Amino acid sequence: MSKRGSTPPTEGVLIKRARSSEPQTNQIAISSSGDDRQKGLIRTVKRTSNLEAPIVSLAGAHSGEILSCRFDPSGQNIAACSSDRSISFWRTYPPNINYGLLSSQNKAPILDLQWSLFSPTIYTVSADHTLSATDVTTGQRSRRVRAHREIINAIDRTMAGGAGTELVATASDDGTVKIWESDDSGGVQKLPVATLNIGCPATAVCWSADGANVYVGALDNEIHVYDIRKQEQVYTLAGHTDTPTSIALSPNGSFLLSPSLSSQTIIHDVRPFSPSATRVHRVLAGAPAGFENTLLRGSWSKDDGGQRVAVGGADRMVCVWDVESGKILYKLPGHKGTVTAVDFHPKEPIILTGSKDGTMLLGELEPAVAV
Repeated sequence: MSKRGSTPPTEGVLIKRARSSEPQTNQIAISSSGDDRQKGLIRTVKRTSNLEAPIVSLAGAHSGEILSCRFDPSGQNIAACSSDRSISFWRTYPPNINYGLLSSQNKAPILDLQWSLFSPTIYTVSADHTLSATDVTTGQRSRRVRAHREIINAIDRTMAGGAGTELVATASDDGTVKIWESDDSGGVQKLPVATLNIGCPATAVCWSADGANVYVGALDNEIHVYDIRKQEQVYTLAGHTDTPTSIALSPNGSFLLSPSLSSQTIIHDVRPFSPSATRVHRVLAGAPAGFENTLLRGSWSKDDGGQRVAVGGADRMVCVWDVESGKILYKLPGHKGTVTAVDFHPKEPIILTGSKDGTMLLGELEPAVAV
């Protein structure tokens, strides 16, 4: 009897394979069911984050436009505010549940929000002229202050140098920016510690890295820089031909990102000794503002130290640029309305987008190339 040669394994046989040390990938099978031979295309997608999928939709909480959405400082949670006067809370990682919804928090749309840097508190500002601080563990409001005489458009917070006190800045249509101190209960003091008179409606506000200056975008198309100690304007940043819609500081504290209603996004150099007399570092195009005069909120990438910036647009897309070259890296689709807010995850290449369609999207990006 002759010895039988080895035969290839047939279907159903279990084959042990060596464990791979390659990065996690997802295989997506695309087949045509109309073909009797069941032709299929296997595409391998390299994963770059701990999200459940490369794109995750967060929907169902809001019945109105999402006007602002942000990661918390740890990146584990997301908060969004809407024109339906509610605030929603979500888990960033699976399961991506909507674990909280605070309804009818105000008498008018909630326009912007910020997570506290040191306490389980979220600050919100509204078109009903109020500033609110809410405990996110209980859902109870710690403080509500009638902060301005007109609509409050934007809010930012910082830790005062060495004092261990959180300062909150609010920008309003009444032409002022007010500075508030946090209190021991996680709220804010009843009265502001400073009032800055801008002279025209203020649409955006942002703290400097050291908390000594505050940057204010206004209806006069300029960004006003104020020294908080002196409560005086020290200089202005020009370049916009229409109103800045938001201001975001780079992770290293050297540059400001500001989209505007002219559909032009400018990166200003705010270092003490700028090589440019105008302080304009980059002028970016690709995110149309549209005709609705929406305050579009941009963001810097954080996992790579600010190599990329992103702004949403009225074309229902999100534009991501490389800062150094000014080139567009991505035009991200997915929304059915104007993309009003963008935020980058603090630790991973994940981008969060909110839209007038009432939904948010979480998406992975390729990691930036180290420089």
